[in-house]
Amino acid sequence: MLPLEKSAVVLLHGLYSTPDELLSLKGPLQRNGAEVISFEIEGYTFDVNEKKPVSSPFEAWVLAVKNKVQSLKTEGFEKVFLVGISTGAALALASAMENDAHCDGLVLLSTSLVQDGWSIPPWHFMINVALYTPLGVFWRYKEKPPFGVKNERIRSWIKRELEQRKISRAGVANLGISHLKQNDRLNRFVKKNLSLVTCPQILAIHAQEDEVASTHNLTILSSGLKSAVHLQKIIVNNSYHMISIDNDRQQVIQETLQFLTNLSRPETEPSRPE
Repeated sequence: MLPLEKSAVVLLHGLYSTPDELLSLKGPLQRNGAEVISFEIEGYTFDVNEKKPVSSPFEAWVLAVKNKVQSLKTEGFEKVFLVGISTGAALALASAMENDAHCDGLVLLSTSLVQDGWSIPPWHFMINVALYTPLGVFWRYKEKPPFGVKNERIRSWIKRELEQRKISRAGVANLGISHLKQNDRLNRFVKKNLSLVTCPQILAIHAQEDEVASTHNLTILSSGLKSAVHLQKIIVNNSYHMISIDNDRQQVIQETLQFLTNLSRPETEPSRPE
């Protein structure tokens, strides 16, 4: 029997992006027996056919994930895990709160509850002017180098993709105000309610050089989660924000597989919180 044969893994990509962000994890998880769901959410996932993209409320994103976890449990999977990157990590946390949360483990990649990485400009705090006033209708966020990637070869490939299309493995070329506003609301909600997370086992992997969100995000997790939640933290040293496609991707894959395999074993012993 394969180690993850009775488990389902829901992959949660970043804000207004595609499941391709976590494609590197899909094959290894499937080869280890897991049922892998590259989850897409209306109003959250990138849609090439949308001419004027408008985000749905973040509460709808959370509800969609919770409903998916519940349906997988109903289908008979013994374990259901959430793996999220960037905004997907915040979405996983929000979906694992209170008594109606049924996931058995979370893998949080590049958690970005606070955008305080080395590439964030000093005036970033003014973003609320765009998000919460009528001025925001004139503003869009445009993706720019390093595109969350330290590897120069991959970065060049992403640059070509964004020039030819609207999307790449690292995310969308432009983000509108509605998605950014809901992302901000989601982050505020999660930070305020971290103590409500009931999922017992969490692995958080973060890049030391994350240009979007510093490792302070791991401190936020440590201080906000209840002691009953066991948090394992791993810092990788040769990547930027998109650790699922950057230089440390193989370590990210192996750490994720090891963590989920351990949780899939009968009578898993809780790990010690770090």
